Amino acid sequence: MAGVVVVFDFDHTIINCDSDNLVVDGLGATDLFNELSPTMPWNPLMDRMMKELHSQGKTIEDIVEVLKTTPIHPRIVAAIREAHALGCDLRIVSDANVFFIETILKHLGLEECFTEINTNPSHVDEQGRLRISPFCDFTSSPHGCSLCPPNMCKSVITERIRSQASAEGRKRMIYVGDGVGDYCPSLNLREGDFVIPRKNFPLFNKICQNPLALKAEIHEWIDGEEFEHILLNLINRITIEESAAAQFITTDCKLETIYVSGHESFAKALPV
Repeated sequence: MAGVVVVFDFDHTIINCDSDNLVVDGLGATDLFNELSPTMPWNPLMDRMMKELHSQGKTIEDIVEVLKTTPIHPRIVAAIREAHALGCDLRIVSDANVFFIETILKHLGLEECFTEINTNPSHVDEQGRLRISPFCDFTSSPHGCSLCPPNMCKSVITERIRSQASAEGRKRMIYVGDGVGDYCPSLNLREGDFVIPRKNFPLFNKICQNPLALKAEIHEWIDGEEFEHILLNLINRITIEESAAAQFITTDCKLETIYVSGHESFAKALPV
């Protein structure tokens, strides 16, 4: 079993679009969104957009139908399933929202592959309107990270994931992302970890400005086919390295036992 945890961003990483924009555009609210976006933080903006769509008679079922049209490369689906089958611990850390992500994963048949989803909370209220809240209440409890958007510092989440995974014997992390919000957790990866940024997206561009700022090994990808190849090769590499390390420890312990046993026998023989 692979001793690795793989952390995925969602928009433009697992799926090939922004799920918020997909719903807004798919339900005909692009003009209003563009009008309001310069005046509001992102999460309150999306909550407002769900209110406006609801007032226009759009239902949760309408939102679900749009989410079912989400574009995704089939090899990314295959890579996720294979990584899960190999025993990797798969997590999502995303600035989308729970309803959008869970709906898309269920449609793709991937919901069972992920241990947890860390994203902005959402729920359907008693009027049937989707409500969206920020992951972090930035007005009363700011996370204090200058690199990240006010509602979420992904490093806080990934460090918690690392602590939990380490307690379960998983000591290596692979981080997959595309956006500016993925830069902070990439900086906090350690030697022996890997970051897989999507090429020519904001995370990749930030990394290229100073690649030596990262301790993790960098492997960029362009499309789903290349992503599948990179991810599965890295999982295989980690598995081989950990197996070799375990064999070395076992062999070293045996040698130490032989040495100690021999030393004890020699010490007992001296008086004779």
